[in-house]
Amino acid sequence: MIADTVHRAWCNCHTMLRLSALACAARAVRAMATKADLRYVAKPASDASGRVASPIVYPRSLYPEVEPFASGHLAVGSGHEIYYEECGNKAGIPAVFLHGGPGAGCDARSRRFFDPAVFRVVVFDQRGSGRSRPNAADDLAGSLVENTTPALVGDLEQLREALKIDKWGLVLGGSWGSTLALAYAQAHPDRVRSLLLRGVFTFCADEVEYLFVDGGTAGQNPDAWDRYVAHVVDAAPSPEAADLARADPLTAYWDLLTGADADARNAAAAAFVGYELSLSKCFIDPAIIESVLSTPSVLIPFAVMEVHYMRGAGFMERGQLLRDASKMADAGHLLRIAHGRADYVCAWPGRTQIFNPTSM
Repeated sequence: MIADTVHRAWCNCHTMLRLSALACAARAVRAMATKADLRYVAKPASDASGRVASPIVYPRSLYPEVEPFASGHLAVGSGHEIYYEECGNKAGIPAVFLHGGPGAGCDARSRRFFDPAVFRVVVFDQRGSGRSRPNAADDLAGSLVENTTPALVGDLEQLREALKIDKWGLVLGGSWGSTLALAYAQAHPDRVRSLLLRGVFTFCADEVEYLFVDGGTAGQNPDAWDRYVAHVVDAAPSPEAADLARADPLTAYWDLLTGADADARNAAAAAFVGYELSLSKCFIDPAIIESVLSTPSVLIPFAVMEVHYMRGAGFMERGQLLRDASKMADAGHLLRIAHGRADYVCAWPGRTQIFNPTSM
């Protein structure tokens, strides 16, 4: 039964968008919205086919909205308390949703990827993001304490134990969520039955450098890359600093996002997240980007955590997730991956090694 259920969820996975969680967060604090800083965000490509106004209708849609039957905060150590929710069938197959970013947090839409009649659904905000405490927007230093992949893996294991779940029937994650899903499954292979991943990102050096350092995305959207670099160059205090920013924009963004100037942090968050959103879909709705960036303070956890993890190599050994994929095979995990051909954020080459670890 679970194989059929996973397959149905896999079909739904094609409708998953990075923009949704951020857009919902922006709408939730509309009263605090400011004018969107779009100076360093590339204009969307021409939508001659009208996909923004008339989106593709997929054979399957997300499940109806469902309210949690339980929620709370779980103290996991180092001053962190992660927020979690449970919904769906209390006696159903235990399933967990791992959000992207890192730092994006979950929203009501995160619950809708699962059939509530079949699954006992658990969603939670990872350290420093969403409703977890402390949040990077309120306590930057506190949110970064012990904020690493091994710590997040440990948080998920603590959550499983606290909810008295013997084994996750399904782990669902996309982008960074796929990274955390793989790391958890390899650390606790006996606590996972199946994984459904979208937009796999394994934190190999080529993936990080392609997206944030070497300008690999310029082949798909040169304007987006140019504006991403232009922000840190223009914000540099000297010509020498500008040269360093061109050579290593990721570090330059880190300096701005963790600096004392709140305006500079907000501007850097808007430029950084705007760059990624401009690459996330073939057809970008300008209204969505403007809605998201009109509340840049909400985006600080997303921007800060993503740069934190990218600069820290995901706080894993390079190639670790590919190297240890055999642990999942040995455990008999059922694995399905959906990866868009036009996904310019999560580079695909080489990720087929997850299916065939002996080829490494």
